Amino acid sequence: MKQLQDVDLKLLRVFMTIVKCGGFSAAQATLNMSQSSISEQMTNLETRLGVTLCERGRGGFRLTEHGTATYEATQRLLLAVDNFCTETSALKQHISGKLYLGIIDNTISDADSPLARALRQFVGRGHDVHLDVYIGMPAELEERVLDGRLHIAIGHFPLRVAGLDYRQLYQEPDGLFCSRYSPLFAANDEQPGLFERIASSHIVARGYLQQRDLQQLQAHKAAATVDNIEAQAMLILSGAYIGFLPSHYASRWVESGDMRQIAPQRFHSDWPFTAITRKGAPQSAVLRAFLADLLPDGKTDAQGSSIQ
Repeated sequence: MKQLQDVDLKLLRVFMTIVKCGGFSAAQATLNMSQSSISEQMTNLETRLGVTLCERGRGGFRLTEHGTATYEATQRLLLAVDNFCTETSALKQHISGKLYLGIIDNTISDADSPLARALRQFVGRGHDVHLDVYIGMPAELEERVLDGRLHIAIGHFPLRVAGLDYRQLYQEPDGLFCSRYSPLFAANDEQPGLFERIASSHIVARGYLQQRDLQQLQAHKAAATVDNIEAQAMLILSGAYIGFLPSHYASRWVESGDMRQIAPQRFHSDWPFTAITRKGAPQSAVLRAFLADLLPDGKTDAQGSSIQ
């Protein structure tokens, strides 16, 4: 494709919808098009690009290597188009456009998170903004902010990545939990040998926190590794594993008697939750408006300390 035209943007948007829906048939309702029309548009796009983007047939829908690369490039392109529309709209003193927001998984039960309040205030101001939310793991969210697929992401980020600004929002407490089916459920937190029993238990850990969990428990290895909190809770509830969970997330099972927190005075942490944006990148009017509602009084620098 030597030169991008309006028709190419339309075809790329169709392609994006097909990928998000998981195939031609699933995209029909969203696009309000017949499957034959969708197929025709995809063929036109592949002809203009000169590559095959996907395989479709009895084996199902699957992106080719070129298709995956084109999908990621299209995300960046359409984000740039949306940013352009936002900036030109801001010239008229009217905030409109899109906000691409990333969030770490399973924070919905965290009453300390400022996100719900920020969204309520942001939407209540009458902005004409379409919100696109992506749930992902910390490293994935950082990558998407870095390459421009997300404007901002909120979560716990154990490491600091060059090229990103980190603004502290609040702290999320966590603890060590076991199920009522675990031998440790009835154990006395003060009894001798408890820590040895914990260290020798089957431990489940999130991949990005595994080393921290093992160090706290003085254990040599994890028996299971997961990439999200729901999977971690599922294994803990089975009674075969113990592991760390955010206190707000575990509270429903603690209240029902299906879990208990082990030795809370010993195994307890407060994890900083931060908002990350790309360092040095021009901020759209939409992002600036959202940050104004999200951040606590006064701005914050990359380390999270307040700047008045």
